[in-house]
Amino acid sequence: MTDASPPHTESPHGFRPGSVRAALAYRDFRLVWLGSLTSGTGTWIQNVVLPAYVYTRTGKASLVGLMIFAQLGPLLFLAIPAGVFADKFDRRKWLIAMQVVQLICSVALGLLALGTPSFVALFLASLGVGIGNALNAPAWTAMLPSLVRPDDLPGAISLSSTTLNGARVIGPIIVAVLAQWGVGTSTFFFINAASFLFVIIALMIVAVPPIHPDPTRGIRRFTRGIQIARQRKTVGRMLITMFTFSLLSLPYVGLFPAVARLAFGIDEDGSTYKWLYATWGLGASLGGLAIGTAFVSFDKRRLMQWGFAGFSASLFGFALSTSPTPAFIVGFFLGFFYFFATTALSTVLQGRLEAEVRGRVMALYIMSFGGTVPLGNMLFGPLLDEIGPRPILILGTAWAAFLAWWCNIVRLDRAEQPLAT
Repeated sequence: MTDASPPHTESPHGFRPGSVRAALAYRDFRLVWLGSLTSGTGTWIQNVVLPAYVYTRTGKASLVGLMIFAQLGPLLFLAIPAGVFADKFDRRKWLIAMQVVQLICSVALGLLALGTPSFVALFLASLGVGIGNALNAPAWTAMLPSLVRPDDLPGAISLSSTTLNGARVIGPIIVAVLAQWGVGTSTFFFINAASFLFVIIALMIVAVPPIHPDPTRGIRRFTRGIQIARQRKTVGRMLITMFTFSLLSLPYVGLFPAVARLAFGIDEDGSTYKWLYATWGLGASLGGLAIGTAFVSFDKRRLMQWGFAGFSASLFGFALSTSPTPAFIVGFFLGFFYFFATTALSTVLQGRLEAEVRGRVMALYIMSFGGTVPLGNMLFGPLLDEIGPRPILILGTAWAAFLAWWCNIVRLDRAEQPLAT
């Protein structure tokens, strides 16, 4: 299977197939996307505030890494069973239940922040949010493609990436503005809790298409995604790429407060830090959006390689920066190529999966993408405390450069083509 550029033909909704405008033409997708954008903004308000809150109280990057593990670690351990649930149960009911779990635990964080909570209490509340997110993610990822036609999938995935990264932009800006007006940490957590209501309302309105049940039973339900990854070489290659990229090249994401202070002299409590984070998020948002707009007619297999190469160059520049001004400039491109590469990869991967198994394979992708990041944080957090951020950033630079060569899906497709004839 290849991923050639979509033909320049008009689809029934009047827009170019695979474009962002085509995806937005679907009412149900549009409602879910808007709800997700609102909830994602609340999530990134919390993601900006919580690490800085912990780092201010403890002064230890290792504890920040542990808190990030509470939020993202469950993706590593629960994604596979969550993928089975995504392909087995009514996806709409399941997704609503997981939004409620995250809402309750975010309220708990807000209540704790009203006082002087212990790190353990904050960790457990954050862990609850992480568990709800882990059980939600495969079903959510598998549902989105079902809301649009297959040829409009690139635009839908591009918008999904834009949602995540648009929230990265909007969230820090909201924090920066409201913090100047005296809004405290607990209020930000309550805002996040309220944002889950928008997703719940959207899910209650839309019609989520049913899926044809996969015939596998027993333990094979849990290993089906791994089996597919082993059988389909390109799928396995992309999953390994995301796993190692997240582990070795993305630790700076969770350790951003420590990197900002130690490398650029930016206080994680100040507005400069929040604007730096927002600038990076703006780049990431535009990088994901570019896949479904300016680059919609390009071969996504090639785009992922270009993205990894651009990320490597940007991360190297980030590592060499010693003051806020170059960090802002390079940080924008770092964010852009980060989600330019991962959005292209996700588009190629999802385009090769059948609906009845998409949840389980995408569970592996979620483990590789989100679940591995906290492992990198826990591994490199103590090292960052000892040796500083630059050696860690340079390691990530080298690995991303390798992936730009190694994740060559075009070459793999060509090698497998004679076997298919």
